[in-house]
Amino acid sequence: MSMIFRFRMLSDENDRFVRDYEVQYDTTLLDFHRFILSSLEYEECMASFFTADDRWEKQREFTCMDMGEGEGAPESMERVTLGQIIHNSRDRLIYLFDLFGDRAYYLELTGTYEAEKGASYPREIFAQAEVPDQYDPSRNRVDDDGSIFDDMMSDFSDFEGDDNYDDEY
Repeated sequence: MSMIFRFRMLSDENDRFVRDYEVQYDTTLLDFHRFILSSLEYEECMASFFTADDRWEKQREFTCMDMGEGEGAPESMERVTLGQIIHNSRDRLIYLFDLFGDRAYYLELTGTYEAEKGASYPREIFAQAEVPDQYDPSRNRVDDDGSIFDDMMSDFSDFEGDDNYDDEY
């Protein structure tokens, strides 16, 4: 049996957008890129994956096109598998799908599993909210009650604080 990575994908354009994907560990980044485009119903585009640290800072870059092998050149997606760059739980990837607009999705490894018999991978196992528009970020405004974060924090909106606190001590 082969190992499966489960990723949760989020967007900073729509706080309610969530996708969970299961992908085999030996899937190339290029195949994962093509699957994401298909899943989101996006047209083919230039994109990059980046490994990211725990603060979502970009690290290594992987591109659709081979940029050569010079020092500092990004690696080609077609030559790198997920298993080569994902090693620990909570490892992160940034999927930059709009290079000029600097628009991206954020993927975090949420678990590793054995492949199910008869299942085909990669696959989408959970979807919530509409997909952000591929070309027009202004069309991605959420007109509902706000983000999940805002909903959770609304319980604390009446907090007055401690009026007896004295800054001199």
